[in-house]
Formats: sequence, structure tokens, C-alpha cells
Amino acid sequence: MSKADKTYLSLAEDLLDQVALAQRDNRTDTPTGAIFGTQLRFNLAEEFPILTTKQVHFPSVVSELLWFLKGDTNIKYLLEHNNHIWTDWRLKEFNQYREEMGEEPIDQKRFEQCLLDSPAFAKTWGSIGKGYGHQWRNFGEVTKVRHIGAGLYHEKVTDVIQNGFDQISWVINEIKTNPNSRRLIVSGWNPAEANDVALPPCHTLFQFHVNEGKLSCQLYQRSADTFLGVPFNIASYALLTHIIALECGLEVGEFIWTGGCVHLYKNHFEQAKLQLTRSPRQFPKLVIKNKKPFDEYEFEDFEIVDYNPYPSIKAEVAV
Repeated sequence: MSKADKTYLSLAEDLLDQVALAQRDNRTDTPTGAIFGTQLRFNLAEEFPILTTKQVHFPSVVSELLWFLKGDTNIKYLLEHNNHIWTDWRLKEFNQYREEMGEEPIDQKRFEQCLLDSPAFAKTWGSIGKGYGHQWRNFGEVTKVRHIGAGLYHEKVTDVIQNGFDQISWVINEIKTNPNSRRLIVSGWNPAEANDVALPPCHTLFQFHVNEGKLSCQLYQRSADTFLGVPFNIASYALLTHIIALECGLEVGEFIWTGGCVHLYKNHFEQAKLQLTRSPRQFPKLVIKNKKPFDEYEFEDFEIVDYNPYPSIKAEVAV
């Protein structure tokens, strides 16, 4: 049976116990129960930690991670791979702008079609700003933004003044040449740019560690949506560890997830209780079909074998 489920469900149970004691307000206006500081460990040599007590959409895990690794920050790439998890934040900002211009809001389907059909529209409204892909592959880049035209469909042009630092390429080289280093760190958090993004990075930093030919990874997540986000994030960084280990000629060790503000939204309480009634099933296996440079993988290069989860449990995203 899946140890990953048991590890995660113990966190969900703890949170449900805590939320009865204290709830706090936050930027989403959705009440939450929260604890500060917790850690989950997963042995990647034993299993791939994708939950079985509810379905985690593996295609979206893959496409989002590849989006990060390619250094992309425009959700058009995700939409081209049928991944809609970042649309809410861009649509919310776009409709706020429409209202300021005296226009009626549009629905998600129409917004996404505009992004797919119009390169100019996608350049302006598809970008999440200096998010994960930017921080991982272009940390500290200096740019200047120009706006061509006006109104809802103006074009945004970004001129590069100074190139940034490619943290992923750097850390791979360090793992290969200096595996005993305690500085194998990639930072997703740049304080100077934290507000230049649709949603400031929740995955603050991750650190690699090499021991006895095995690569382990620890993620520090400053803010963690336990029901919707954390299961997805665990699978994502487990996959990242596999990719980087393969790139460096290593086996996989552990993935350690460390949460800062770990919260459960009030409108997810009943869903979490339902998930706790389900018994974990046999864990699946990850297959990487082809070894490629880390930023040249495509979705078809990955397969999850014998994944037989319970049905997904729907819950609203708090934006």
C-alpha cells in the first residue's frame, strides 16, 4: 500500500484537529485553519509519491514542471497541453481590468481561446510575471516593459537590459562536480521581484543532497494549500528529483517536503474528511522512457504505471 498517502493523510488529519481551535483570515478572503512548520518525507527508491486516495492529475504535474524547467512564464504553453491550473489568476486580473475599462467580464473558456488564438494577447495577458520558470532559469534578470497601444488589447513588450542567472544549469553542474557541497540550492524567491508576479512563488527554495550515489531533494514551501496544492507539489518535486538524478547519473534518494504556513481552506474541510475515509491503494511506478537534457523533455517521455486511484475530489481554488 502507498506510504505516501499515509504520510499525507496524517498531515490532513492534524490540520482538521487544529482548525477547530483557530481560524485565520488571509488574502483570499476564505477562512483557513493553519499550522506553522511541518515536514513530510518520501523514499523515492520505494515508490513514486502520487496519492491514491484521490486522483492527482499526472499530465498536469508533468506539463507544469516542464514549463518551469524551460524557463517559460506564459500560461499559453500550459493551455496547449490542456493544463488550466494557472488560468484563474490571469483571468481574475484581466476581468478586473475590463471592469475598470467599463467592459463586462468574460468566462474562462473565451479567455483561454483568446490566449491560444492571439500571440499579442497572450504576450500581454498570458504572462504570470517573474514566476518559477523565470526564477529557476533567469534569476535576477533586469528588464524594461513597454506598452504598445492602449486599452484591453494593447501589446506588452519586454526588453532585456541584463541577462539573469540560470540556477538549474548551475546546480546540475555543481552536483556533478561538487556533490558534497551544502550549497546545492535553487531559490524561487527574489524579494525584489516578489510582487512582479500573479502569485508570488510559494515554493521558496529547494536543496539537493548527494549521499552514497543517491540524490535527495528538500523543498521549503512558504505557503501550502494542503488539499489542492500539496499533493500536486509532492508529485511534481518527486518528478524533478528523478529528472535531475538521471541527468547527473545518480539514483534517487528521498524527497522531503517542508511547509511553512500549512493551511486548509474552510471550503475544503468536507473534502478532506472524505479523503480520510479512503484506504490507500498500491502505489504506482514512474517510467522515464527517454533520457534527454532536462529542458528538452516532452510529456510523452513520462509514464505513470499501475496508477489506480480513487476518483478526484472537486474543490474550488482560492484566488
